[in-house]
Amino acid sequence: MRATFMFGAGDVRVIEVPDPRIEAPTDAVIRVVRGCICGSDLHPFHSMPASETGRHMGHEAIGVVEEIGSEVRTLTKGDFVIVPFGIQDNTCVFCREGFPTSCVHGSWLSGGQGEALRLAQADGTAVKVPGVDPDTADDALLASLLTLSDVYLTGWHAAHMGRVAPGKTVTVIGDGAVGLSAVLSAREKGAERIILMGRHASRTTLGREWGATDVVSARGAEGIAEVMELTGGEGSHVVLEAVGHMPAYEQSYGVVRPGGVISRVGVPQYEDAPVGFGSLFGKNVTLTGGPAPVRAYIEAAIPEVLEGRIEPGRVFDMTVGLDGVPAGYAAMDAREALKVMIDPRA
Repeated sequence: MRATFMFGAGDVRVIEVPDPRIEAPTDAVIRVVRGCICGSDLHPFHSMPASETGRHMGHEAIGVVEEIGSEVRTLTKGDFVIVPFGIQDNTCVFCREGFPTSCVHGSWLSGGQGEALRLAQADGTAVKVPGVDPDTADDALLASLLTLSDVYLTGWHAAHMGRVAPGKTVTVIGDGAVGLSAVLSAREKGAERIILMGRHASRTTLGREWGATDVVSARGAEGIAEVMELTGGEGSHVVLEAVGHMPAYEQSYGVVRPGGVISRVGVPQYEDAPVGFGSLFGKNVTLTGGPAPVRAYIEAAIPEVLEGRIEPGRVFDMTVGLDGVPAGYAAMDAREALKVMIDPRA
């Protein structure tokens, strides 16, 4: 079969590899119906050292169960499932407490940018989608279901951990797919005002459609000053940081109000972040966020998509077949595409 591997910075290839197979009794083999390129995939795209073996890419997928291990009890061949980026047993103490990305038997998905993948801990990871035939479903529905494997529910996690609620002012930093998903999630949670910090008009337009009341295109001190002016000098109750770079973190503590919350879901590309008097301590600010435990949210989100109350799949603005995956990476890196969906059958 064909699958995507990254062999170093900027070096993405679609190659022939052995078909996945059952290696443990809790495994399943999934035929990928749709995969995608994540903004976090651009981090190794920029900085990964050269590798002879490469890295198997793709941590978001929806697909059909092709084979199951002898101990898999909740899945059968032919089930249409969402495969989240975190692998978990969904029974350990951390899974039960709502953080399956910290599962004691957990790991991370790979292989979503290919024709098929081996899914470990299949019972605890895959979530069945009722009443949908992926071979006849329209692309818009498949796109929205795909976002439940990561991107939309990562935005939801940011809003959830940030305690977004009616009456709150929320600032979202980053107009990528996760940032826009955070805007949509903040609206769903009833935020009174949503300020989107982003500078790409095609993206901020979608942000406004999804609930952003204000858009700030400036960055750094100028952007902070503009948000502070919009909030009457008080700052935002909640800041949702969806970028992962230090300037975004600095903007976060610059615009958060005293007693507010910064919720980070952009994968940090730094190790040390200031938490002292001038950043968090002096304002009594709470810092939260982390890898989104999307498995804990998927089942509640599926009806929202199937019943048409949300359409998070609108973040996809480019679709490619497997041959087009390298070009998809380049398009996202050049900001020519917001998020790229992969149809292995195309």
